[in-house]
Amino acid sequence: MFCSYVNPDRARVPIDRELYVPGSWFTDPDRLADAGVPDAAVFATKPELAWRMIERAADDPLLVFGWVTGDEAYGDNTALRARCRARGLNHVFAVSCDHPVVLSRTKTRVDHAFAALEDGAWQRYSAGPGAKGQRYYDWAWIGLDGGWLLARRSISAPSEVAYYRCWATGPVALPELVRVAGARWSVEEVFQATKNEVGLDHYQVRRHTAWYRHITLAMVAHAHLAFLAADPPPSPPPDLHGHHHDHGEERDELATQGASTARTIAQ
Repeated sequence: MFCSYVNPDRARVPIDRELYVPGSWFTDPDRLADAGVPDAAVFATKPELAWRMIERAADDPLLVFGWVTGDEAYGDNTALRARCRARGLNHVFAVSCDHPVVLSRTKTRVDHAFAALEDGAWQRYSAGPGAKGQRYYDWAWIGLDGGWLLARRSISAPSEVAYYRCWATGPVALPELVRVAGARWSVEEVFQATKNEVGLDHYQVRRHTAWYRHITLAMVAHAHLAFLAADPPPSPPPDLHGHHHDHGEERDELATQGASTARTIAQ
């Protein structure tokens, strides 16, 4: 499991990780010992592990972020959403189509709630740029006591609808919720980048500590490359005659060497 950071310029890096250990392992002490799981470790569900990472991010005084987002495994978890609200963390979590909600004191499913809306309730917005340009969908929202329901409908296949539960400490416009919902896909881009650039998945470890060491090193290497890419190189100094030398080829070579070195270390 991973936690990624995305800024408004769409720069994105993984910032935390947790290894999920199945509950069945905790009934087999020998298996835990063989895998090197610490004696003090206890079983934790994926939403509980997610909260550990969210809480660490929220406690970091140097890390500033406005929203938390995740997929259905986390959005359907009442405790995780409640914890985010208690910490004042704005969030947009995907939920399943049969996710229960209460509207006008009546309990219903989230897909039934949006099916009852008129066509005029849907508005077209982009969820952000993708590989083939802007990702446009039709969106609708419904107010809740202390939050909103959000739905994203495919333009080409209207039967394909995704649902979200949203909460914020103050008023929010629909385009902002759309932006945050669209940012969730950045974690997939982070996975692809870290696998391609720093060997995130290039390991054959079998022990708990070894996994954390490899994954952490890969994350650090990727973050280093991301910072280098985000910071443009300085202009070359003038020579004695006031001319500027073009060191572009040298910088490209150094950048390539840096990426290769990071990849070698991570592997």
